[in-house]
Amino acid sequence: MKKYLLFLFVLLIIGSFSIFSFANDTITKADELFNRGDIDSIFESIPLYVSAVEANPESYEANWKCARAHREYADHALEGEVEGWEDLCKEYGKKGMEYAEKAKELEPERIEGHYYFGLSAGTYSDGVSILKALKEGLKGSTQDAFYKAYDIDKMYDIGGPMLAIGRFWHKLPFPLRNKKRAEKYFEERHEYFPDDPEGLVLYAELLIDRGKKKEAKPLLEKALLGDEPYFRKLANEMLEDL
Repeated sequence: MKKYLLFLFVLLIIGSFSIFSFANDTITKADELFNRGDIDSIFESIPLYVSAVEANPESYEANWKCARAHREYADHALEGEVEGWEDLCKEYGKKGMEYAEKAKELEPERIEGHYYFGLSAGTYSDGVSILKALKEGLKGSTQDAFYKAYDIDKMYDIGGPMLAIGRFWHKLPFPLRNKKRAEKYFEERHEYFPDDPEGLVLYAELLIDRGKKKEAKPLLEKALLGDEPYFRKLANEMLEDL
């Protein structure tokens, strides 16, 4: 009987090792695709990350990276004006929130779960409208996620938490919107990353909204020199409207 139990224990150990090995190998393959950065490769990485989560549901890395891939795919669809991008933002933003929520539960003191939960919630609201997202109660959870990410490491993802909080307060509908608070975080992030096209455009948009067109103009002109076509396009359109 003891030999039988020992045999079962060994099989269990071998099985667990095989599962973890499969999950890790799958994440590595998914990372290779995701890091290419184009929408098609990101899309191809998603089923691999999902497989890694299914193989090891308690893997923090698999869950947060799965959340990130879902959100990035939808965000690329939005920026590229892919047909049906609203539906993609709704579907993949929601999935991103689910995986990020699991990551938050697994390791609440690490940044990725909180950060990608907030970003996924924002992408979801792009698909369903911010008013519907607010009706579903996402303001509090999104706000908490971004501030938690900020507290853990505001410099993560080239100052992503600072940019996200600024955008969060700027895009909330009245009377929740707080432009003064948004400017505080945009300004802070700009001090650290003054050349980032996305930050330049979003900060300029807020300044224009606050009646500070003279301050916004040089930011937009600088964004035109960047290497991100989507934000160059936005900067050019905003300059034409000044």
